[in-house]
Amino acid sequence: MRDEFRQALTTLLPRLRRFGLALTASSADADELVQVACERVLLRSNQLRDAARMDAWMYGIMRNLWIDELRHRRVRRHEEMEAAEHVVGEDGLAVVEGRMTLATVRATMLQLAPEHRAVLMVVCVDGLTYKEAADVLGIPIGTVMSRLARARLDLHERIGGRATSDVVTPFPRRPADRGNLRPL
Repeated sequence: MRDEFRQALTTLLPRLRRFGLALTASSADADELVQVACERVLLRSNQLRDAARMDAWMYGIMRNLWIDELRHRRVRRHEEMEAAEHVVGEDGLAVVEGRMTLATVRATMLQLAPEHRAVLMVVCVDGLTYKEAADVLGIPIGTVMSRLARARLDLHERIGGRATSDVVTPFPRRPADRGNLRPL
């Protein structure tokens, strides 16, 4: 059981790091947060209730550790979030454009409110359901939905898009039948 637990934790590390980056906006703080959370989990592995939901358990631990850190922290500055891993591709232009877009999105995400950034990461990047995200972040599911909607809209507007309205797009018309001259 102990080896299975360690293997599950190792598999979860990349997701934990991304969540740490969403919470802290600093790679140094994210790495430290993941390390402290892993130490705590290894010492208290017997407290895990549902092995299938180890990710939610870890997210909750990391969130609580970060809240504790913020309460005790004075003003400190760290470097900004690092660029994403190198994008593998054969088309150099596509690779450069992809990196520039990712860098723009990451820099823009840093401008979002921390609670919006966290919801975006757990739902859009890690693929958690709204219910799982609500459990992990300790907020109601309605709050997850509203924060996610506001975060997506804010991100879109900041990147340079215009706000989209809820106007219904009409269906395209089909060409008229030869025997019937009225459009369908």
